[in-house]
Amino acid sequence: MGDPAGIGPEVIAKAWARRETERLPPFVAVGDPRAIERVWRGPIARIETPGEAAAIFDGALPVMAVTDAVAKAQLYAIGFTHPGQTEFVAERCGVAAENAVMMLAGPTLRVVPVTTHVPLAAVRDLLTIDLVVNKARAAARGLTRNFAIERPRLAFAGFNPHAGEAGALGREEIEILMPAIHALQADGIDAVGPFAADTMFHARARGGYDVAICCYHDQALIPLKTLHFDEGVNMTLGLPIVRTSPDHGTAFDLAGTDRAEPGAMIAAIRLAAEAAAHRAETAA
Repeated sequence: MGDPAGIGPEVIAKAWARRETERLPPFVAVGDPRAIERVWRGPIARIETPGEAAAIFDGALPVMAVTDAVAKAQLYAIGFTHPGQTEFVAERCGVAAENAVMMLAGPTLRVVPVTTHVPLAAVRDLLTIDLVVNKARAAARGLTRNFAIERPRLAFAGFNPHAGEAGALGREEIEILMPAIHALQADGIDAVGPFAADTMFHARARGGYDVAICCYHDQALIPLKTLHFDEGVNMTLGLPIVRTSPDHGTAFDLAGTDRAEPGAMIAAIRLAAEAAAHRAETAA
């Protein structure tokens, strides 16, 4: 449910209300039921375990009463040390942070930022060949495991304008990205680039890859949110579990106004179900 003072309770309730038209699988809201009751008058059923949800889902929204407030500013204020939820969930799953990948997905675009919630001024020092290779490998494995893409196509965005212009505008492409791409190719991964980021996201270019590997947060999220603001999904790759979330924040300014759109929450629920099904097929 996220922070109970945000739009999470509303978009979850609206997603349940659209369960039939959107053909959603049974899901459970986790959080304080009172947060939903403040913004919605629909039926709620309190449950103790997720296994109870399927039997009652058609008639009521199942809710497990567990506190789960999530808003980064409040978390940082009480000493939360992880850059974001991706790294926190990875730690709890026993996965090294460099092997967990934050991927943002929409109907026509998937992106992976190699560095995530860090100051832009710190990106250059954090960007290494090993980090790029690890994130790209995890992305490739994740696309196969969660999307059933047998041989994912990875396209890399350059760090500098015009992908560095052969070193005239910076050497990060030559010294970091190209060696990483060559290492991935040697592993049999379909990796190409680096390309000028300003030419990678138009419709024709998007048809040439399955995921864009970007150097920093905004390089990845600006095109994704421009194209798919109301249906973007944040998915963590590299975990032993399926983890998705809507690609938007708490939107405190919209909370309680009945104006929050549930599209991204619906997309996140649907993608989680599809990924779980792909994993089950692979395991079988």
